[in-house]
This record gives sequence, C-alpha cells and structure tokens, in this order.
Amino acid sequence: MELKDPSKLRKAKWAIYGLSIVIPLVVAVLFGVKVDGVDLSFLPPVYATINGITAIILILALVAIKKKNKSLHRVLIRLALLLSLLFLSCYVAYHMTSESTPYGGDAKTIYFIILISHILLSIAVVPLVLFTYLFAWQGNFERHKKWTRFAWPIWFYVAVSGVVVYWMISPYYVQ
Repeated sequence: MELKDPSKLRKAKWAIYGLSIVIPLVVAVLFGVKVDGVDLSFLPPVYATINGITAIILILALVAIKKKNKSLHRVLIRLALLLSLLFLSCYVAYHMTSESTPYGGDAKTIYFIILISHILLSIAVVPLVLFTYLFAWQGNFERHKKWTRFAWPIWFYVAVSGVVVYWMISPYYVQ
C-alpha cells in the first residue's frame, strides 16, 4: 500500500502533527479528571505487560526485516502500534480513576530518571514512529530506514522503561 498522492500525503503529515500535539495534551488534561466509584486498580500490571509484549514485538519486527520478511515485519509493526494504543488507553483510564502512587524506595533518583526519560521520550516517539510508518506506507524505504534508526530504539526504550517503572513502583501501590 503506497501513499503517492500529494494532497493525501499532506493530509497524513498534518494528521501526524496534530496527533503529536493532541495526544500529550489530552493525556495531560485527562490526568486532571478524576472518575470516582470505578476501580481499575487491576490495570497497572496489565499495561506493564502490554509494554513488555510491545518490546518483544519490536524485537521480532527488527528480526523479521533483517531476514527480509517484509510482510511479517509489517504485521508486527502494526501489532506494536495497536498495543501502544491499548497501553495508552489503559494507562489513562487507570490514572483517571486512581490517585498517583508515590515512590517509596531507596532508589528514588534512579526511579525518577527512568520515569522522566520515559515520559519525555513517550511524547517524542509519537511523531517519530508515525512519520517512520508513513515513509514505509509511501514506499519511501530509504527515508523509512533513516528514521527507523531513531524511532525504533526510542520506541523500544519507552516500552522497556514502562515495564521498569511499573516494577519499581508496584510495591507501593495501595492494596
């Protein structure tokens, strides 16, 4: 599937710009919304697992493309995108229904370094991944490859660091 029509390409680019701004803003706004009476306390291990599966899928997608299996690579990247959306939905739903959990461990500095880098890179990864995907969709595989050198490691770090953040904070969740 290639995207060659200039007007459609322009629309796709503007959609990526829009999503890159809207997603972090909506997440920030929704963090201020609190829904009482809904217990979604089961979600943190679920969305941490989704992040872990995303990281594994990203590795499998990398292996697939290294083996020149484009169709498997395409399926795996689409699955990773879908899992990332599912993660975001669960994450926002949890934080709309639960108070933030303070970190209570001795490794506070390490925890916050990982958490802050995870948050900042999760914002940056949205346009990187979407533009990288767009270049492949266009059939512009040279540009896709160049962008992948930045997008893939950041996306992988965000997925893995999400699991690490959960692992570090999970002992402090209120039971």
